[in-house]
Amino acid sequence: MMVARRILSIDGGGIKGMFPSAFLTAVERALGRNIGDYFDLIVGTSTGGIIALALGAGFSASEILRFYEEDGPKIFAGGTLRKLLRHIGYSKYDQRPLREALDRRFGTLKIQDARKRLVIPSFDLETGKVHVFKTRHHPRFEFDGNESMVEAALATTAAPSFFPTFRHAAGIPLVDGGVWANNPVGVAAVEAIGVLGWNAEDLRILSLGCTSEPFNINLARYRALGFIYWGINIRKIFSGGQTSAALGTAYLLAGRDRVVRIDPIVPPGRYSLDDVRAIEFLKGRGFSEAREWLPKLRPIFFEGPAEPFKLDG
Repeated sequence: MMVARRILSIDGGGIKGMFPSAFLTAVERALGRNIGDYFDLIVGTSTGGIIALALGAGFSASEILRFYEEDGPKIFAGGTLRKLLRHIGYSKYDQRPLREALDRRFGTLKIQDARKRLVIPSFDLETGKVHVFKTRHHPRFEFDGNESMVEAALATTAAPSFFPTFRHAAGIPLVDGGVWANNPVGVAAVEAIGVLGWNAEDLRILSLGCTSEPFNINLARYRALGFIYWGINIRKIFSGGQTSAALGTAYLLAGRDRVVRIDPIVPPGRYSLDDVRAIEFLKGRGFSEAREWLPKLRPIFFEGPAEPFKLDG
């Protein structure tokens, strides 16, 4: 009998992580069991990395939702003018409120304490190579087990210009995994098939975004615009291109019918990475989408819990 391997992938998106948190909370309440129990592998970048680590540590989606509601306004605090002026020459936010919030939630938990296989992307500014935190779900993953979950979360969320570069205890300068895998679903498919050796036919991948805006580069379609325009809009271009490539990779490796992507398209400017005023609206959108999607997702992902995670090797 085929045993499906269920994978959860969660995008980056700052405070917009409220959307996947609310979505998972609504599903979890309907199921009556921790949502993390249903997945064999959880992959998350940036704000999605925080959610992935928390699920791996055994937190309920409801507890993660409270993190965004209670700590989000503290992490992204400050007046609009003050933040704008600071953002010109320095990172927009101090990392201390984020670290304090993570310390309160994760305490001394380490990656080796995870109950699920985890993959958390970041990027090494010294070498220009990807730096991915992983549980020991393969014999060659020997280094990350003793890493603090707090430090892994700080590394994957250190979005350039929003938060300072995270300096690892070993001296490695790390930034947000979103610079190469803001949508980590391609990473998830590669990990499942290329590292874990799972059959593509057995995979079921749930990919959650944090809401997206329609792709539109306006004047750049027919005018040779310069640094100011592209400096403001380049993040959208990179994010859109990376998401398209990541989904293409997952579809190719696992099969399009084995990947479920949920990422509502919203009007331009509706939500931003750090607008805490949108928290309640994102929460409502998450609950609304869950109500629509659960009947379709239940037979694919939620018929029963995944097998307990054991160290592979």
